[in-house]
Amino acid sequence: MIPHKFEYAAPDSLKSVLQLLDAGAKPLAGGMSLIPMMKLRLAAPEQLVDLGKVKELGYIRESGDSIHIGAMTTHYEIETSPVLLRKCPLLAETAAEIGDLQVRNRGTIGGSVAHADPSADYPAALQALEARLVLIGAQRERTVSAADFFVDAFTTSLEPGELVREVIVPAEGSETGTCYEKVVQPASGFAIVGIAVRVRRNGGKISFVRIGVTGLSNRSYRATAAEAALAGKSGSAEDVRSSAALVAQGVDANSDLHASANYRKHLATVHAARAISAALSRTA
Repeated sequence: MIPHKFEYAAPDSLKSVLQLLDAGAKPLAGGMSLIPMMKLRLAAPEQLVDLGKVKELGYIRESGDSIHIGAMTTHYEIETSPVLLRKCPLLAETAAEIGDLQVRNRGTIGGSVAHADPSADYPAALQALEARLVLIGAQRERTVSAADFFVDAFTTSLEPGELVREVIVPAEGSETGTCYEKVVQPASGFAIVGIAVRVRRNGGKISFVRIGVTGLSNRSYRATAAEAALAGKSGSAEDVRSSAALVAQGVDANSDLHASANYRKHLATVHAARAISAALSRTA
């Protein structure tokens, strides 16, 4: 449980961080994933760049119809943010489900999404929120959608030398109902299956629905078939069941010691129905 020898730097400016990343260093955010991997020697970076002193990466700011969240914002700060609780409760609710109190006080949104664990909680919410991620390197800055960012298990569209600078989510009113439902793995706190839902009604019909899924497959995704089945419907119990039944359609489900592929699909169907029903009950 002793990591390989490495160099350590803790600059206080983003510019200095990016210069070190450009030279091949590895960023260290909360350390909730990287440090255990280093102790097991599953990762052996030659140099770590600690982001803890870079104040410009920690913030939650509302701007127009969006909320911008700096990469070093902790899960606890997201869970308790008045802005997010009021304007993006889905993300706050999801953050509250991550790990335990110690993890939520140290772990960061940037570190979590960059790690891209297939059982992490945030990806489901970010898919449902159609979030955007701002990626920055020494030479350029670019914005990608959550759908394009998560590529595969522990694989993202981050290029060498790039860093997640911020996550952008929509600022919404009470007309949008949201919910995050999760089957938790008790030892780790990760999601065996996690379902995030956003929904709106208009004239008694569902006019908007987004469903994000994590834990079921190697990457998070939007359950577009389930969304299409629910759009334009009244949201009856039968509508919800029919939509939830499509959440795992065509998905190559993971199978491990915690749950078989078939059981994961069953859990996804059951908890999608619960999440959709809860989200519908929260629409204005």
